Amino acid sequence: MSSAENADLIVVGAGIVGLAHALAGARRGMRVVVIERDHRCVGASIRNFGFITITGQPAGDTWRRAMASRAVWAEVAPQAGIPIEHQGLWVLARRERAMAVLDAFSRTEMGAACELVPAAALPARAPALRSQGAQGALWSPHELRVESRTAIPRLAQWLAQTHGVRFCFGEQVLEVDTPRVRSARRLWQAERVVVCPGTELTGVALPALARHALRLTRLQMLRVRPRRGFVLGAGVMADLSLVRYGGYSALPQSAPLLAQLRAEVPASLAAGIHLIVVQSADGTLVVGDSHHDDLSPEPFAAEAVDALILGHLREALAIDELEVVERWTGVYPVGAQVDCVIEAPDPATRVVVVSSGTGASTAFGIAADVFQSW
Repeated sequence: MSSAENADLIVVGAGIVGLAHALAGARRGMRVVVIERDHRCVGASIRNFGFITITGQPAGDTWRRAMASRAVWAEVAPQAGIPIEHQGLWVLARRERAMAVLDAFSRTEMGAACELVPAAALPARAPALRSQGAQGALWSPHELRVESRTAIPRLAQWLAQTHGVRFCFGEQVLEVDTPRVRSARRLWQAERVVVCPGTELTGVALPALARHALRLTRLQMLRVRPRRGFVLGAGVMADLSLVRYGGYSALPQSAPLLAQLRAEVPASLAAGIHLIVVQSADGTLVVGDSHHDDLSPEPFAAEAVDALILGHLREALAIDELEVVERWTGVYPVGAQVDCVIEAPDPATRVVVVSSGTGASTAFGIAADVFQSW
């Protein structure tokens, strides 16, 4: 190899967590290089909903980081040519116990800007929801939705053009010994290195992450085409989300709901399903998802799981006709006792892994925290 190339900050990984750290470094006047093993981003950042979710996030750091990240998305998206497809979130309660959870949440500090909407008002307020038989809903104004498969590459392009961030795609990092970084192509020198490995938990990040016993969760996702002219208007969640998202599940009112769900929809709970629906510019709906954990998840998607997800979709939305036009699986790290792992193996190196599937929602806030204490 020739002599080392230089940077102030090297970011390993071009998913949303890596891009957030690249932006934070560039805004601090650093010469930033992002090294990504794939030829473009094909990981968790483009396989999920592109849904910047605030309401329902666990209290504390995760909720705070989500609010901070939302502000950055709102600022950066128009500059980078990233459309905001819709804003806000409806959490539909079909069970009385689910409504009790939403009522309790609305009384917390995190629910202060949210609104409880009675079932009778839903046809006028949210005609996309299947209000018949519903108990009511919670409206959150916070959420933003971007089309992740296009938003992530546009964000990278904007970082390169506007902030001078250099991207090296198709380059595997083999060793990090800051200030020295060795890839399969060359040597690098950098004052600081942030490793954002995403799902690559057995690579250069392994020593720093070993104590966290991380594994991967595989999720099943679908894109469906509803009838022409169907407008969702905002993201949608439902009862199952209230026993999965920490902002709700930490409330004492969630325990009776969980017991009811175990009795009524045990297969959905066993598959880790909770409904999220968002809409794309072409009118199609991105729908999911399920969760199956393993050290190396199998790539096979079960039709029975997709059928369960679609069943919950039909319960929540006022649609009878739909066509599945895409199916895919996503993978992201889970298993830590915290929603985000931040390790400092030495003073000049940070290893950052979002271990809760909340990268799009929290990455910019995480990056701000990393640099604030570094």
